[in-house]
Amino acid sequence: MRILHTMLRVGDLGRAVDFYTGVLGMALIRRTERPEQNYSLAFVGYGSEEHGAVLELTYNHGVDHYEPGTAFGHVAIEVDDAAAACDRVRNAAPRYGGRVAREAGPVKGGTTVIAFVEDPDGYKIELIERRRAG
Repeated sequence: MRILHTMLRVGDLGRAVDFYTGVLGMALIRRTERPEQNYSLAFVGYGSEEHGAVLELTYNHGVDHYEPGTAFGHVAIEVDDAAAACDRVRNAAPRYGGRVAREAGPVKGGTTVIAFVEDPDGYKIELIERRRAG
């Protein structure tokens, strides 16, 4: 068994795809249109679905806003430099949306450097800085 994908409902599929590909560097893997069922899907990730988990972005036609809810936590992404990733999100916000929710710094009680950003729909993304060999 393995995790295939995590599904996030989004209010604007194009905006969400632009954020995940243009700001976070994922690739658009595939897109599916289901007009008869009133939804569209886009799968984004850092590699193929065959070798890793991806995000399924689901747009239900006519729904432009969702509340992430209290049960959802976050999606975690490993980055080389959490502060630089925050800068990319901040600089891209006027065009792509999204925001920095917690600047890069050590996790409470530890040394791992993390940051939190939010995508244009308000989903939290934890950026975990890759530990440098030393």
